[in-house]
Amino acid sequence: MPGVHRYLPLSEAERAAMLKAAGFSRPEDLFASIPEKLRLQGALDVPGPLAEQDLLADLQGRAAENRVPDPRAQFLGGGAYRHYQPSIVDHLLQRTEFYSSYTPYQPEISQGTLQAVFEFQTLICQLTGLDLSNASMYEGASSVAEAILMADRLTPKKKTLLSDRLHPEYARTVRTYLAHIGIEVQTFGHRADGTADPQQAAQALASGASSVVVQHPNFFGCVEEVETLAAVTKQAGAQLIVAMNEPISLGLLKAPGAQGADIVVGEAQGLGVPLSFGGPYLGFLAARAAFMRHMPGRLVGEAKDVDGRRGYVLTLSTREQHIRREKATSNICTNEGLCALTASIYMATLGKTGMMDLARHNHAKAAYARTRLEAAPGLQFPDPAPFFNEFVVRLKGSAADAVRRLAEKGILAGLPLARYFPDRDRDLLVCVTEMNPKAEIDRLADEIGRL
Repeated sequence: MPGVHRYLPLSEAERAAMLKAAGFSRPEDLFASIPEKLRLQGALDVPGPLAEQDLLADLQGRAAENRVPDPRAQFLGGGAYRHYQPSIVDHLLQRTEFYSSYTPYQPEISQGTLQAVFEFQTLICQLTGLDLSNASMYEGASSVAEAILMADRLTPKKKTLLSDRLHPEYARTVRTYLAHIGIEVQTFGHRADGTADPQQAAQALASGASSVVVQHPNFFGCVEEVETLAAVTKQAGAQLIVAMNEPISLGLLKAPGAQGADIVVGEAQGLGVPLSFGGPYLGFLAARAAFMRHMPGRLVGEAKDVDGRRGYVLTLSTREQHIRREKATSNICTNEGLCALTASIYMATLGKTGMMDLARHNHAKAAYARTRLEAAPGLQFPDPAPFFNEFVVRLKGSAADAVRRLAEKGILAGLPLARYFPDRDRDLLVCVTEMNPKAEIDRLADEIGRL
């Protein structure tokens, strides 16, 4: 029937020819190295094949079972942020030369891809206030771990300090990365206002460390004092790594590089990349020029050919494992090319003024939401430090129960912190962006006040 080759691209004769060329007579012979007791005996219990139109109808029926709340009434944050994506972003991404491109292993025929990556690097440098950015990392959590490895190459002391205000999933990823390579992970605490404590960082640094990692704004939404932390870190001869998972905040906050940060990493999903049920996203890493030879991943540079025409090249690709093998500085073997292009188009569309306006809009709406919630009886706000677009509210009862009850009314009220901190059963992390209209913020405050 028409369309069947979409799912069964090879004929029986072609399969037989492939098996013969490989020295096998049956497909089962391909798995002879797997012990028989570990192999599935019999056929999988799955439905039979469907015609394409029936398959699509079945999938549409299953999708219709999803309960999708009004997007205007979603207040989830905690590392993944809902921002408006201008229509020009998708329009440009749908050009086939963009969405079919991959890592430029042959840069001489990949000038378009290389230029797109070069623009991404340039924009990230402008955003973070640092000299260099690489092609892109996998996502925010692993980019933090790669930054720690990079810092330990710079000042090998086999120890890193993590702020306890760092995203818990980022911290777990770091510990997984470092578990078997001899780098100790130590955590330092926070002040009463919810920000990382420079004095505790200084005390921990007394025994030596290659890096200090602080999230800004931190996981609980508080804006960190980067300059103070940078001074403490530099005095101890370590590198300050600033992790960011809401880059829109840099339209309002001073660039970390201008505050003394040595390496800035994080998640760039907020720069126009859709939430997409959790991925794919893209990480970023920017650093000072002196650290260039220690950076992980790819670095695209600008050059000129023999005729003086501008071109793009992969710079210092000897860092990679397909060339240096065990001496490679990282195993970042690709870049999130399409997601990086999305972020580049998004940032170029907004421009400097647009990014600043968007950041102010986010902060203003979050400030309004907090003011409305502060008027509700019985609520507390454990972190008095300045915030950007999310903050913690302590409810009268269980935050998880409140989220379930509000979900029945079409409101995704936020992230219950007991998911990561069992002793914080009443705490709810609320995020407000430009996507939340005033009427829905008012409804959230009213409903929480009635709990």
